[in-house]
Amino acid sequence: MRGSRGGAWRRQNGRVTPRAVLAPLVAGSTWRRGVFLLLGGVLVLPYVLLVVTFAQLLTRSEIPRPLVLALLVIAAAIAVVPVFLDGSRALEIAAVRNLLGVDLPDPTPGHRGDRETRLRGALWIATHLLTGGLVMAALFSAVPMALAFIAQQFGIGDEIVGRERFGPLDGRDTGWLTLTGVALLVGLGYAVAGLGALAGSMAPVLLGPAQAERIAALEARTTRLAERNRLARELHDSVGHALTVATLQAGAARELLDRDPEFVRRALTAIEEAGRTAMDELDHVLGLLRETGGGPAALAPQRTLADLDRLVADARASGVPVDARRAGDPADLPAAVSREGYRIVQEGLTNAARHGRGPVALRVDVRPDALELELVNALVRPRRADPGRGGRGLDGMRERVLLLGGRLTAGPDADRWRVRVRLPFEETR
Repeated sequence: MRGSRGGAWRRQNGRVTPRAVLAPLVAGSTWRRGVFLLLGGVLVLPYVLLVVTFAQLLTRSEIPRPLVLALLVIAAAIAVVPVFLDGSRALEIAAVRNLLGVDLPDPTPGHRGDRETRLRGALWIATHLLTGGLVMAALFSAVPMALAFIAQQFGIGDEIVGRERFGPLDGRDTGWLTLTGVALLVGLGYAVAGLGALAGSMAPVLLGPAQAERIAALEARTTRLAERNRLARELHDSVGHALTVATLQAGAARELLDRDPEFVRRALTAIEEAGRTAMDELDHVLGLLRETGGGPAALAPQRTLADLDRLVADARASGVPVDARRAGDPADLPAAVSREGYRIVQEGLTNAARHGRGPVALRVDVRPDALELELVNALVRPRRADPGRGGRGLDGMRERVLLLGGRLTAGPDADRWRVRVRLPFEETR
């Protein structure tokens, strides 16, 4: 027989051992499940009090019956409504997770439960209250009786037990009463373990997420992952570009340190500016990661194709000749298209500086319904070009293009590397 997770019956060499039989009575999971059931008993006490109170009111003739019935309807509504609330279900999920050991996900924030979810939750709460009330009643009745039966074996409480009769037993049957008391305690322990295990198996069915809730959770997770990927692209493109510029400038300055001090001075200036730019953009991304809300980092401006001239100038200062041709006004572009277009051009120039040679031909064409970009540069090894040499940069380009519903082609073209991008947008009039 296969044992349960709470520590139940196990066979050793084909036989049930005494330790396995007693395991449910001493397992920590049984005690936690007992606390969970007693919690239901505590919650059911106000309902029991209401039932007793209105039962007494209905038997008193001096109180008008219509008034009592009206109060009963109001009290019933107040008592029933909390059972169907999302907050009550969330509390039950937390109790089940911590006391029954069932791994249930928290309700999706901002998602209101549908009718099926509320009904399942209400059924679970009603079952919890009912079983909890029964366990509490058994605890307050069976446990004192069992302890009294056991105590009389040692001469304690004879004046109470000796005058009563319990079915076929009376106060003179001390041995049988003791066995009955032990059986009551053991039976109550097994009942708590069994009811707790049953509750643990029912919890995923009655408290588990509905289909709509699962979809909402997946959408929220997808949104979080998309935001993380976006921030990763921002870090890769901005900081990677700055590091590439700084590395190239530092290498060139080292070669010309003794021959051209003026070039070294310009190179150090370019490295300084690239470092400042990288720090600003890194501060912006870290501000988003820390969720600073309305802080300065979260409100830092994003670079767009309006900053294209500065980007081209930085590339030229790093030693990469750029032949830039632009048609149309970037101000006519939607903000998202202009921002992503800037990052694509930035990554293209970075890859050209790291993996290419010679001048880079850049074309930026702003059309009424699309932004078209093209970057062309010579390859270092034209016959053995590897499209994956750019690391994560090319993947980041593809992600940006796909998010805007565009199209990207990148690869070797004879002895050159060519990147073409088309980002469509709705025409504005």
